[in-house]
Amino acid sequence: MAGGGAGIAHLCGPRLLNQAVKLSPADLKAALVREAQALGFGVIGVTDPDATTQAGRYFLEFLAGGGHGDMDWLAANPERRADPRVLWPGVRSIIMLGVNYGPDANPLDALTRKTIGTISAYAQGDDYHDVIKKRLKTLARWLVAMSGDEVKVFVDTAAVMEKPLAQAAGLGWQGKHTNLVSREFGSWLFLGAIFSASDLPRDEGDVDHCGSCTACQDICPTAAFPAPYKLDARRCISYLTIENKGPIPREFRKAIGNRIYGCDDCLAVCPWNKFAQAGREAKLAARDELRAPALSDLARLDDTAFRALFAKSPVKRIGRDRFVRNVLIAIGNSDDASLAAEARRLLDDESPLVRGAAVWALSELIDRNELAALASRADDKDENVRQEWQVAGIV
Repeated sequence: MAGGGAGIAHLCGPRLLNQAVKLSPADLKAALVREAQALGFGVIGVTDPDATTQAGRYFLEFLAGGGHGDMDWLAANPERRADPRVLWPGVRSIIMLGVNYGPDANPLDALTRKTIGTISAYAQGDDYHDVIKKRLKTLARWLVAMSGDEVKVFVDTAAVMEKPLAQAAGLGWQGKHTNLVSREFGSWLFLGAIFSASDLPRDEGDVDHCGSCTACQDICPTAAFPAPYKLDARRCISYLTIENKGPIPREFRKAIGNRIYGCDDCLAVCPWNKFAQAGREAKLAARDELRAPALSDLARLDDTAFRALFAKSPVKRIGRDRFVRNVLIAIGNSDDASLAAEARRLLDDESPLVRGAAVWALSELIDRNELAALASRADDKDENVRQEWQVAGIV
């Protein structure tokens, strides 16, 4: 996730010189669908720029309640996110596209293997921002050449309410976990958008098919859903392990388990996922080294090794210190005393974020006498680290 307009690509240009006949809107859309499918998009739909009026009101209520936590970029220029025409007055059609990233194994299975770290399925391969944006730009250039009309491309990083727009375009519906659910791909869709000045035929929006199911809410380890279709990001493990820049709040540490980057629980439990496996693109496949990495190996990463391991991965954006903080929380939850050696070594790490997490991990793995033997480090220069020692009962 990122804020601002970094995800906007402005594309305009002359139509192809060899194009002799201007296509009708219906023919242009049909050709657009074929081109999108050829580029690897699993689903495409077109909606009206005014389709998210109600969702825009809900979004402003979400911000007013503070549910976005420290994600200040969400609250920046909220009117742009709430109304696509504020973002770009020239938009006449919004084209929503999705790419299936359904994992080849159930992410919930890895949660029982406490000495490995679990990385959210979307982050086990190359950064989807880069993969999807390349496809979107290729499709957008094709559309400009065929229509002669201006377009703008967005993928996650700009002020676009992608999920409500995707529902309005017929790609699926926002489930009770607030993510998009597709009858064809379950909860596993990357989304991208092309805003076009062309007036294209609209698709019929999808409707809610969740029924009485509450599986996604019931499974959440930190009770991040105060009500159906509402998320308190401040309690969400994805927020806590990715967006949160400080220490993991103590009340959530045990619940995090071995989740070291994001959380797939609410997605993985969705009954619609039984349809999500077909059509998986090889480019979005997980890297073997990120499927089940050992916590002992991850705890030893310095900045150089971290950058090398997570080259082209979205994990790289949180930096080594935040990542190792997460690894130490998982080590503390591992019930494996042999991992205490890794946490003990990191008591001397340069990062106070890492040192503080190491104190907590040790307090969970070794007895009080062993921890007391390390009390010389309790007079840390960082206040948060000193507080960790105090809570551990050593100071």
